[in-house]
Formats: sequence, structure tokens, C-alpha cells
Amino acid sequence: MAKISMIVNGNPVNANVDPRTLLVQFLRENLRLTGTHVGCDTSQCGACVVHLDGKAVKSCTTLAVMADGHEVKTIEGLAADGAPLHPMQEAFREHHGLQCGFCTPGMIMTAVDLVHRKGHELSDEVIREELEGNLCRCTGYQNIVASIAAGAKAMAKSDLA
Repeated sequence: MAKISMIVNGNPVNANVDPRTLLVQFLRENLRLTGTHVGCDTSQCGACVVHLDGKAVKSCTTLAVMADGHEVKTIEGLAADGAPLHPMQEAFREHHGLQCGFCTPGMIMTAVDLVHRKGHELSDEVIREELEGNLCRCTGYQNIVASIAAGAKAMAKSDLA
């Protein structure tokens, strides 16, 4: 067993884990943060995207021990309990950027990372390129792209950006 310590959604977490435990397994099974989904186990679909020290990573191919000493943010940590939704979450709701919702947490976490890296004015082309590692099996992506563009602009006006 390996002893790990990290900050998850602003809270200190300490645990003993098998060194082979994936970050997605640790989040879902140990911490019961089930917003992070497992879609493919091969880093192809993006349903498992979380932020590690502020950068998007696919938690299905990241070992929990690799997060030791770092900060992890999941979809549950984007907005505080009882607080309004994060601007990107609100944009997905407002612009119908989801259908079944399975890919949505990973899409939103990827989108927030995209805004942090590329800014608040994003073209459809840039958004589509950046979503290359995120799959949605329900939509034609148009509403997802529109949601991300709107969310990026809303983040410019928000303290939660």
C-alpha cells in the first residue's frame, strides 16, 4: 500500500491505496465523487477529465499516487455546495450542451481548462480542435461548442473563472 495525501476540491485527503489504483477509481470508489465518469479506460473519450494542479488530465490513465502532494478538482468542486453553478456549467445548461449527460463532466472540465489556456474569446474551430479528446455519443457537438463559447465569455465576468 502507498500512503497518499492531496487536496481534492479544496479538502485535504489522506489515504492508503494500492499503487496501481487509478485516480478515477480513487475519486469514485474511495471518495465517492461519482461525477467523474469512466467511459473507455483507454484515455480516448474524456469522460474522466479532472484538473490536477489546474490542468486537465484524464484520470483513467493517471495513477492516484501521481496526485500525491497535488491539488485535484473534480466537477463537484467547480461550484461550492449551495452556490450558483460555475459559469461553464450554467452555459451548458442554458445552451443545451448535453443530452444523456455522461460526457458532460469531462466536457466541462476540459472547457474550463481550455479557457484558462486560450482565453475568453474562442472560435468554433479552436473549440472543436480542443475537444478532440472528448467524445459525445448523443449530440452533434453544435450545442456543446455553443455552450463552451458562451461559458468562456461568462467566465470573463465571473469570480469563479
